[in-house]
Amino acid sequence: MSDVAERAGVSKMTVSRVLAGRSVSQTTRERVMKVIEELGYVADAAAGALSSGRSEFVAVLVPSLSSSNFSDTVRGLNAALSSHGLQLLLGDTDYRLDQEELLVRSMLRHQPRCVALTGSRHTEATRTLLQRAGIPVVEMWDLPADPIDTAVGFSNSTAARAMVRYLHERGYRRIGFIAGESERDRRGLDRMRGYVAEMKALGLGAPRVIRLGDSPITMSHGAPALGALLETWPDTEAVMCVSDMSAFGAIMECHRRGLSVPDDIAIAGFGNFEVSWCCQPTMTTVSVDAYGIGLRAGETLLAALADREAGREQRRKAVKIDFMVIPRESA
Repeated sequence: MSDVAERAGVSKMTVSRVLAGRSVSQTTRERVMKVIEELGYVADAAAGALSSGRSEFVAVLVPSLSSSNFSDTVRGLNAALSSHGLQLLLGDTDYRLDQEELLVRSMLRHQPRCVALTGSRHTEATRTLLQRAGIPVVEMWDLPADPIDTAVGFSNSTAARAMVRYLHERGYRRIGFIAGESERDRRGLDRMRGYVAEMKALGLGAPRVIRLGDSPITMSHGAPALGALLETWPDTEAVMCVSDMSAFGAIMECHRRGLSVPDDIAIAGFGNFEVSWCCQPTMTTVSVDAYGIGLRAGETLLAALADREAGREQRRKAVKIDFMVIPRESA
């Protein structure tokens, strides 16, 4: 800033005023900006946040950046926030609550304007940190009974129950479920609980659950999980998978075994990933608007920021995102 001020023939305070968008003459502004461009000067955002008490970024935590669903959610957030001058600072929790806590502690040191994080289950320390931060917080992909601040999502359990009912309506009775073995994927656990609850509600007998693979679940988990399920319950008529990734692996294993999908066994996924409509046969799945979750979460944060700046009362609220069963060829 000293170099810019010296070359432009102004004070450092004037350079600061130009960078902050405060009132200076047009001639002075243009002269300072020209020098900034010539020198390639980039303002210290951290120092600016300390002096102003506010930054221009939003902290965003997702469990996996390799998942297209969470990538779509991030795109939705960015679409809502970028036009308001807010940028995203991303963190990957790897489905670990302790990693989420570390990232929250680190990001809060940089004074974000608000925080968006995935899921509703956090360590007690994470909840306390976010509640005391005094900034808008939105939890995505779930609808918690007791949100930290606001939430945008849906019930994974209810969505899984809807898929079981769909399979039941199609005439399937001996229905299995392929899940991951890790306890870290809380949404996957909720889907498994939904499957178990609906099997019981429909009187379809004992659940047929195979848990295999660490989070995030990939295509490679589907084949061995299907093999284990058929070895344990060879009369299984339909299989619901915790995600489209494992469902694709299961379909490929059926092909290798000479099993026709859905004539010999039906396969259903969850998520409506691109692979679900590109595979053969096309995959019956649960569709969730991942981009819409991010978009509505961003809009919710913007509304909360506006309320705070206007001194309006803020109340906890939840925004429900719709899901639907997408019937295709595999079930």
